[in-house]
Amino acid sequence: MLPDVAHYDRSAAAQLLARVLADVDLQPDRWFPASPYRVEPELTPLTPAPGSHLTRAQLSYLESGMRPCPPELVTSATHRVMWHDTDGVLNVAHCGPGGFGPIVPIAARETVLVHRRALADAVVEELDAAEIAVMTATTTDRDPVEILSVGLETTARALVQHAYLADRTRYRTPGEFARGLRDSGLFAVVANTWFWGLQSSTFRRGMIPVAPADGTTRYTAETTRMLRTMKDAVIASPDPEDAGLLRQYGSLTEQPRCLANMPATVDGRRVTLLPGVVDTFVETFARLVDGVEINSDQEVAMSSPAGEVFEVPDMTCSHCTSTITKVLQSNGVTVSEIDLDTKRVVAAFPSADVRERCFDAIRDRGYTVITAVAS
Repeated sequence: MLPDVAHYDRSAAAQLLARVLADVDLQPDRWFPASPYRVEPELTPLTPAPGSHLTRAQLSYLESGMRPCPPELVTSATHRVMWHDTDGVLNVAHCGPGGFGPIVPIAARETVLVHRRALADAVVEELDAAEIAVMTATTTDRDPVEILSVGLETTARALVQHAYLADRTRYRTPGEFARGLRDSGLFAVVANTWFWGLQSSTFRRGMIPVAPADGTTRYTAETTRMLRTMKDAVIASPDPEDAGLLRQYGSLTEQPRCLANMPATVDGRRVTLLPGVVDTFVETFARLVDGVEINSDQEVAMSSPAGEVFEVPDMTCSHCTSTITKVLQSNGVTVSEIDLDTKRVVAAFPSADVRERCFDAIRDRGYTVITAVAS
């Protein structure tokens, strides 16, 4: 029974999420891309700052958003990867130094796409007004289908980031590594231990603040302590300008948990969504990665810088679109379109100076801006 007046209620939100999504079929066979899937990514080396193994952008974020994490706990990727997926959308991620190269982010993206295609084909129960009110009071991404879609993106990000560390584990193929992450319970650890925003922010910058223990994918004790410390600091002192963060953490007296990783009851059955979603994701990735052919000698044709249309390939959720919209609007820019699926933004800039100032501000927040000729 839902309350008459909707308020922050994580248990009720988890129950709603489980009820709506428990019977959604994510089996993706019919949505696989043609095999083999050939892709020609552009690889750009990351340049460390003098005297550090981290780039200037990584060091800046370490200081501003990851206190009190020490630099030695952070592993940096070696290359930025840019490519077009099978939907024709430009993507940006990072790879290395774990040894698998760009195949993990590329195959992880395709895994997200095949599940999103299956999800788009699913018949999903709609929430009533009272249920919508509960989700709105509790979560930033309030629609169950949207939450599951973001969860798939989050699972992919966790796989890509931890692949930076693959050469420190016993796994020697991407499929084995993904299954190792799943079997160790690491995806649930990320969902419950990493503070809101840390994963997407570090992903965009090609960094990961963890260390594996003894050749496994499990975290060292120091890593677990540091993640909890950073999370506690964010909960204690959230950014007052970030309404989403306040909604997630501001009213809590205990550590929050991922909605999909909280147990619920559906038709008398105890249900936890996360393990099933992760298992389906990992097995799909393990199958799909074998059909990806990488040709890194070629470069992706990039759009020339001009016009009022641009892409932000590392937008992954509504918080990203909100952040970019706020940056643009605070500079007097009118945003006529921002599309999370195509990563496309259409904005009316009053001058070239304002355009560059906005692009610099977006990049300062860890995003990539790819300019294109307006059509």
